[in-house]
Amino acid sequence: MLEPAQRAEAADLLWTAQRDRTPVDPLTSTYPDIDATDAYEIQLLNIRRQLRDGATVHGHKVGLSSKVMQQMMGVDEPDYGHLLSDMVLSEGTPVEAGRHCFPRIEVEIGYVLGRSLPGEGCTTADVLAATEYIVPSIELIDSRIKDWRIGLADTIADNASSAGVILGAARVRPADLDPADIAAVLYRGGEEIARGNTSAVLGDPTEAVAWLARKVASYGVRLEAGHLVLPGSCTRAVDVRPGDAFRAEFEGLGSVSVGFV
Repeated sequence: MLEPAQRAEAADLLWTAQRDRTPVDPLTSTYPDIDATDAYEIQLLNIRRQLRDGATVHGHKVGLSSKVMQQMMGVDEPDYGHLLSDMVLSEGTPVEAGRHCFPRIEVEIGYVLGRSLPGEGCTTADVLAATEYIVPSIELIDSRIKDWRIGLADTIADNASSAGVILGAARVRPADLDPADIAAVLYRGGEEIARGNTSAVLGDPTEAVAWLARKVASYGVRLEAGHLVLPGSCTRAVDVRPGDAFRAEFEGLGSVSVGFV
């Protein structure tokens, strides 16, 4: 466990790394005593700073939602980060790769809530009843830690490696498809580079949203009406380079595209 001054210092390191695009050494190396509680508090310090600067909370994202990633990190549950208003990117506007440290993209569906979720005891039935529609999305992730050399506390503190999200035009009610079985294919240009299924996310991505609602409730937070929730990627993460153009196609849900300059 870290002292409050150490948490503040770690938050400043990540803030400067993001602002100047100068990644830092892993926090798990700089602060060997850091744990997940410290990391969430560090994340919140920088989220509050951005809220004071005018951003608003647009939703949340779940990370480490596949068993493979959990085993790799040595954990038995996902983690989460915040999606802020200035992280929502337009599908038609190219993204500047150079504004990020080590940008990558992930393919996932998104849940847009029509009403707020309960916290403690939230179930998948609650999530489906509260979801206004499912959307196709590409999440832009980044690490302010050098070379993605991250442990669990590193990625939590770094807002679960969040950087942005691009949403496709489709809006489908959850009653009209099975969120637990949507095939997805990612293309770079005309070449298929990744393929997956939403079942890779805890067997059912709706489970990830219910987990998130329960988890944030322990911090006095609720997932609110209008929020976007990203439950986790159904494909591997793909590195981004200037000039890349990506398209993700979801069976029964449409597509979403993003280009980088």
